Amino acid sequence: MEQDFENRHEDIRHSVKRFEMMLKQSGHAFFDLDTFELIVEHYMEEGNLRAAKQACDIALEQYPYSLELMLCKAELLSTLEKYDQALALLDVAESYNPLDTDIVLLRSSIYGMQRQFQKAVDLLLDILDVVEEKDDIYYQIGVTYQLWGRHDKAVEAFKKAIDENQQNENALYELANSLDELGALEQSLPYYESFIDNDPYSQNAWYNLGIAYSKLGKFKEAANAYEYAVAIQDSFSSAYFNLGNAYMNLSDWKKAEESYRFCLEHEEKSPEVYCCLGASIERQERYEEAIKYYQEAIKLDDKWDDAYYGVGVCLFEKNKWFEAIHFLKSAIKLNEFNAYYWLTLADAEANLGNLLAALEAYQKATELDPLNAEAWIKWSVLNHEQGEFDKAADLIITAIDQLPEEAELHYRASIYLIKAGKYREAFNYLETGLILHFEGHSIMFEYFKNIETQKAIYRIIEQYKQK
Repeated sequence: MEQDFENRHEDIRHSVKRFEMMLKQSGHAFFDLDTFELIVEHYMEEGNLRAAKQACDIALEQYPYSLELMLCKAELLSTLEKYDQALALLDVAESYNPLDTDIVLLRSSIYGMQRQFQKAVDLLLDILDVVEEKDDIYYQIGVTYQLWGRHDKAVEAFKKAIDENQQNENALYELANSLDELGALEQSLPYYESFIDNDPYSQNAWYNLGIAYSKLGKFKEAANAYEYAVAIQDSFSSAYFNLGNAYMNLSDWKKAEESYRFCLEHEEKSPEVYCCLGASIERQERYEEAIKYYQEAIKLDDKWDDAYYGVGVCLFEKNKWFEAIHFLKSAIKLNEFNAYYWLTLADAEANLGNLLAALEAYQKATELDPLNAEAWIKWSVLNHEQGEFDKAADLIITAIDQLPEEAELHYRASIYLIKAGKYREAFNYLETGLILHFEGHSIMFEYFKNIETQKAIYRIIEQYKQK
């Protein structure tokens, strides 16, 4: 199977190369319809929409009545937000193929993109009586209602799809999403369990029950459900992948690793699975091995930011700060909105002594995720280490505005304010910390070795206990 995939991939590359040579030489070459479709698909997967449209236009010159090419170009135009042109092309396609439901489906999709949701739903309802696979139409109706934000209606549509075909995995999955949005997933568990009652050997029933449990954060129950799914069908790659995710959430890194390895055995290699496998190995502190899998992900997709981040984390854990920074910056270049990327970069810069770069990265991390207490704390600690007690205190007080229930922040505010000589304000924060989490006060004594200061802090703690 892998050899077939590689052969097909090589055929596509050869066809694309021949097509591009034709364009370069302003010549003419014959391509059959299937080859043109593969070339267009290749460019679309690469995100090169301009090249995909050019290929479509040239293909339509040779095959002007090809429904597949007209649909493809209409989809491209809609992706480029040229909705009127896309709809006009579908009108042409319909004049040649008046009974084709794919035209209706794409037109409905375009109406959805234009936020004309009622028109999109009405189109789909109109073809229900003439299609054989009604579950697919109900599924599309459900997706449209999701985009509309009407999850109650989406639930109705997905349930109708499942009534038509209990093996419609997409409908089962999206039903869980909409129920989750409505906060109704917990009470709908019996609905999923009923599929197992009807067919206890249905791998899809167990799989979708696992998804429901995963969304509820019940990862132990989710893992059990996925285990049943793979026991029934030992080549069920999606179940292995989700099983790995469940075990990661249960901190069972070894079982997660096993699940991801099984997943790779039963589906085409993907950067996502390689990254997950790398993460499970990384958690077991086998950093060199984890790096290899992250690098495999990069080979498959050199724009997969998670993979660069994974390599950076492993190098960081091996105290290779300079090398780590290179990969962390690569991850940020691809995705500058991930707070964890900035936070790890800040830690690496700080370890190298690049204080200004570290402070800037901590600031960026808190801007992106102001509810990340760790980022605020590390930023403040770096200021504290430089003797900037007022700055450290101001940062933590800002963090408290975001996270007022986080006891450690109140204790740290007290520490920094004491060091800044602002005792009255400091003791107010100390008292709040004691109220929120009394045992957390031990951090105070880590920062003050002076006996007199420790006694003063101890007296305040004793006064609080007596209240």
